[in-house]
Amino acid sequence: MECAVCYDMLEVDAIIEEWAGDDEYVIEMLQGVQGRFRYLPKNALERISERTGADMGRLYHIATFFKAFSLEPRGETAIQVCTGTACHVQGSARVIEAFSRELGVQPGKSTKDLKFSLDGVRCLGCCGLAPVVTIGPELIGGVDSSKVARLLKKFGKTAAGPRDKTAKAGAKEKTDA
Repeated sequence: MECAVCYDMLEVDAIIEEWAGDDEYVIEMLQGVQGRFRYLPKNALERISERTGADMGRLYHIATFFKAFSLEPRGETAIQVCTGTACHVQGSARVIEAFSRELGVQPGKSTKDLKFSLDGVRCLGCCGLAPVVTIGPELIGGVDSSKVARLLKKFGKTAAGPRDKTAKAGAKEKTDA
């Protein structure tokens, strides 16, 4: 095993120990792993299964059922664009397209450097501010596509990503779904 993997497993072991290795708390263990690594690595799931006796099928069922979990690495900063009715009417599809174009990723994916993840979400619960975006913990209302590059710059994205048609097409497909 590589040193980084050994270190990661020590962290996973510590998370398991917080819950005394009790398989009744695998969701809490998965939350701890997700919080630490920003996704659920396969070797972490295997370790939880091994140490708690929880079936791998059960762990994968939990990991794929709850939106809070990801089996793919997620960016340090999550960007969520509301696609609920009020935000949609106010142009959220153009906003998500602009983020997709600037970041060079489709919704549901992360940038190659794992700085950002982009997702469309059904409702952020503040329809009066539509269209609404969250970047990390910050909620921003009244966002239109012309503000996206400035917002990314504010949150640490210094250069625009690739502006290719596949990212734009992917954004359109996601928001049309």
